[in-house]
Amino acid sequence: MPRYLSMVQIDEKTAPAEGPSDALMQRMGELIEEMTKAGVLLDTAGLMPTAQGTRVHWEKGQLSVTDGPFTEAKEVVGGYAIVQAKDMAEAIEWTKRFLKVHEEHWTVTCEVREIVEG
Repeated sequence: MPRYLSMVQIDEKTAPAEGPSDALMQRMGELIEEMTKAGVLLDTAGLMPTAQGTRVHWEKGQLSVTDGPFTEAKEVVGGYAIVQAKDMAEAIEWTKRFLKVHEEHWTVTCEVREIVEG
């Protein structure tokens, strides 16, 4: 079965400063447990804020290294999930369920892409 990467994009400027609520973490934990038991979820994690990240860029034969935060970034990858599903439609359904565990004040986008095998 194909694997899919769901990149969880957030706007760090509008995300709650205190992070996810306890209720959100509980709902997310329940969904993660369900997905794991179903054999769909292979890996998932959140990422530290961009202020603690570094970008390494290659252009025209030159490397540059920039420490965060990245002021030009609006939406950033805040986490990811790797799922194994029968097709893109199933991967999207699981992603929709993930998004729906968030409270209304969150703005979250997931980009789902199939992982190239081999």
